[in-house]
Amino acid sequence: MLRMSALRLIAAAVVAAVPAACSGDGTADNAATNPASEVPPVIKERQENFKAIGAAFKSVRGELESDAPDFALIAAKAGDINARAQQIPNDFPALTGIDEGYDTEALAAIWEKPEEFKAAAAKLADESAKLATIAGEGSKDAVAAQAMAIGGACKGCHDQFRLDDEKK
Repeated sequence: MLRMSALRLIAAAVVAAVPAACSGDGTADNAATNPASEVPPVIKERQENFKAIGAAFKSVRGELESDAPDFALIAAKAGDINARAQQIPNDFPALTGIDEGYDTEALAAIWEKPEEFKAAAAKLADESAKLATIAGEGSKDAVAAQAMAIGGACKGCHDQFRLDDEKK
């Protein structure tokens, strides 16, 4: 993981070192051809959104590893995941993917199959809403099963719409 981050940093430094004159006329349209010069805020926002989803899910899994899970915390984290999942379709405007040269894992399939992408985000929202409800019932087994469903929703989306980290 650290090695991959270092490689990204080196790659970004190399791209940033290329003189601006080599990449176009310096106009606003240049952002897609030289993304290192200006990463759209929406990319940063969506990356932060996904990091927060991951952190919330990690908290849920951590609670499930304890003998006495805090079901109120699990419900709160599920609610956070739900709210963030509903934001996902809005975080992917056109021309903000890896094919445009941005440091992102967003594949072109997001824009090629927009309805499928929206459905994948909706599945995560639905599964996280179910987790919030189930957590209120206080059954560790039921919460664990629903957490698995959330993991499956994440994996289903990643398989189609996210660059596999191993292929970078």
